Amino acid sequence: MHLASSMAGVGFGNAGVHLCHGLSYSISGLNREYHAPHYPKEVKLIPHGLSVCITAPAVFAATADSSLDRHAEIAEILSGKPVRKEDAGQALSDTLREYLYDLDVLMVSMLSDLQRKIFLILLLVHFPQRRVLDLAPLSVAAEPLAEIYAGSMKNY
Repeated sequence: MHLASSMAGVGFGNAGVHLCHGLSYSISGLNREYHAPHYPKEVKLIPHGLSVCITAPAVFAATADSSLDRHAEIAEILSGKPVRKEDAGQALSDTLREYLYDLDVLMVSMLSDLQRKIFLILLLVHFPQRRVLDLAPLSVAAEPLAEIYAGSMKNY
């Protein structure tokens, strides 16, 4: 299990899911209203996978400049359409939003529970997680992270 865990960590670190996972902890940890379908009604939670999905479109739009080729390739694979390198971030972000919409991931209602006024709290909660942030291919200052949180509030 330790070896498998280490290998998964290397894979996640190199796959570009660093910010999606790191930002998800503060989203699910501060949730007090939303309860996921198919979970007991008294359990107020945003499951980890769902909280990772919430930020994915905004994260990949923000990280595209770090590797336009990689982002364009993934956008082409997921969309089945050719993607120009300079459009890679937006194309990948839009494609992910389409998948989330098609899968009926209810991010709009989920995120309405997380008001914009708590962005500062989200950032303060998130900043201590240096192990996740340090893998990101962009600045992990408050402003870029706030933009990702804000971009995650409008996934449809």
